[in-house]
Parts: sequence; C-alpha cells; structure tokens
Amino acid sequence: MRTNEDGAIASAVTKGADDALHAESELCRRFVPRVFAYGLRHLGNRADAADLAQAVMCIVLEKLRADEVAEPARLASFVLGTARNVARAWSRGEARRREILGQAAPLLEELSRYELDTRVLEGARLVECMAALGAREQAIVMLTFFADRDGTEIAEELGMTPGNVRVARHRALASLRECVGGGVT
Repeated sequence: MRTNEDGAIASAVTKGADDALHAESELCRRFVPRVFAYGLRHLGNRADAADLAQAVMCIVLEKLRADEVAEPARLASFVLGTARNVARAWSRGEARRREILGQAAPLLEELSRYELDTRVLEGARLVECMAALGAREQAIVMLTFFADRDGTEIAEELGMTPGNVRVARHRALASLRECVGGGVT
C-alpha cells in the first residue's frame, strides 16, 4: 500500500500537478525522519544528520521534477539509496581530510617552532611603499629585482641613460628603505 502512495506522490511531483506542492511536503514529511535516522546512525551527530536529510531531499526533489527517477513506485529505495551514497561521499571526504591533516600535522608542528620572520610582515609594508613610488621608479625596481635586468637593459627599455637609471634606482631604494623602516613616504 505504501509503495502505491509513494508512487502517486512521485508522479504528482514529476508531472507538476496542481497539488505538487502538497505532494512535495508529503514526500518530505515521510522521508526526512528516515534519512535523519540513517544519518544519525552512519554519520554520528545530529547536525550532520540534519544536513544529510536536507541534501538528500533536495536531490530527490530535483530528480523527481526533472523526471529522472526510473521507478517512481520504488521511491523509498531511491531516497534511502541517495542517502547512503551522499553519506558515503561525505565520509570519504572526511577521511581524506583527516588523512591530509595527519600528514601535515608534523610539518605544522615543526613550523610552529620557528619564530615569525619579520621579513614576512615587512613584505606587506613593502607593497604599500612600492605603490607610493612613481611609475618610472616602480618600473626600475621591478625590472632590477624581479626581471633581473642590469642598468643598461633597463635604460634601453625605458629610454633612459644607464647613469640616470642608477640614480633613479638609488633614490627609489632609499625611499623604500625609509618607508619600510617606518619613515615618511
């Protein structure tokens, strides 16, 4: 008897009948407690079980609305099979997360022994100070330290003399030193 009722509810949802909203509510009323109980048993806590029930019902309703449930009369099997598959996927994901954390724990512990290198903190300040430089000075500093170009190559690229590049680089670096060191920008 229950199978026929499940099939009728599934058909009402699939066909978008006038009472589809009522059918969806009935479907949830029937299956949320079952999926929640399954979640409690296999996932171990109420929050995860509630999340499982919500996720499963969303999947089931989407599949019914799209007419992708092969045997609507066996709706209970479809719902509980979906619950099993989602719970397994979540458990595998959690197991992988624990494995990764287990592998990373010794590394994190080792890293925590080192004092924070102040150069990391100064890096953020350096970005601010670079932004305060003029465009030409920024280009010279970037080409010097990041593109590893010498003064002659920079001069050719920017249309300057090598001597002018050296003077501009010297002034830009002095400005950066003062800025990073806490001086006025």
